Amino acid sequence: MKMERIGFCFLDRPSSSKQIELVQKIEKLGFESAWVTETRLARDAFSVLGSFAAVTKRIKLCTGIVNSWTRGPALMAMTLATLDEMAPGRVICGLGAYWDPLAWKQGIERRKPLSQMREYLTSVRRLLNMETVTHEGEFVHLRDISLDLGHGVAREPRPVKLYIGPTGPAMTELAGEIADGAILNGLLSAPYTRGMVENLKAGAARAGRTIDNFDRPQLINISMSDDPKKALESTRYLITKYLGQQPHIGKAAGIDPELLERINKTMGGWPARPGGVEDATKLVSDDIVNALTISGNVNHIKERVQEWMDAGISYPILLPLSDNYDEMVEKLAPGTW
Repeated sequence: MKMERIGFCFLDRPSSSKQIELVQKIEKLGFESAWVTETRLARDAFSVLGSFAAVTKRIKLCTGIVNSWTRGPALMAMTLATLDEMAPGRVICGLGAYWDPLAWKQGIERRKPLSQMREYLTSVRRLLNMETVTHEGEFVHLRDISLDLGHGVAREPRPVKLYIGPTGPAMTELAGEIADGAILNGLLSAPYTRGMVENLKAGAARAGRTIDNFDRPQLINISMSDDPKKALESTRYLITKYLGQQPHIGKAAGIDPELLERINKTMGGWPARPGGVEDATKLVSDDIVNALTISGNVNHIKERVQEWMDAGISYPILLPLSDNYDEMVEKLAPGTW
């Protein structure tokens, strides 16, 4: 198996300084893209990506993902245009519909997420195309507005790609219809991913296009160790946290809703009570861990990534759950497959 396109995703670990060191390393090793996830209220993506832009020259810099609610479309377009100035032609923005209770705790009512995403993405795209935009929609309200850009920057359309990061079938179809690509969510089984690819095809067909050239990488959570038990335990903690705090992911993955409720109650919701995640890990079986992630040695990881490739994704975005980052990027770099 030859794997020429591979991405790498930075979550809320390791430290910011280590991430800056790692992004330079993965660029040299031939990784195609570096993705930064805004998870919970840990780190914002754009500060990190700005630091990446200052130390890289080729690798694509991507949000994987940021939500479409907390930054207005004008601010988002301005931010993306700024990042494109720092890393010309290398920026991809993955947009997601956010999740509760994090949104609710900030006073955000996530109603009609499909309509909101359509209005938001369309408005951001028009602003990046240097249009003067007036839009009085249900969610987006722009009145005769356009980007100023930095002093001396040519007023030309910004070549930023706008992706949607879906989980459910309806949002996946919307991605196929209106987005430049899709970053498929992590912690989803290969069979579920196969269904998502079909959803992308259906959405693309509504827009009179195909997904032949539609980029659709997927986050794949991995833990690498020659000790299978150690690899599993490195993974189980984060899976437990996501299943308990973002149950829509677990439901999409086919996890019993009653089990998801038990995990949530055991850990204490979001934020988790002290020791809550550790207690809830006892409810997450090895079978669940193995279905939603890849835990094992380097050969096992490479073999299992093929399951998601066979499901129809464009390429894997490796999201590390174990802390042996340097070993991981060296042994899983594009030239090693």
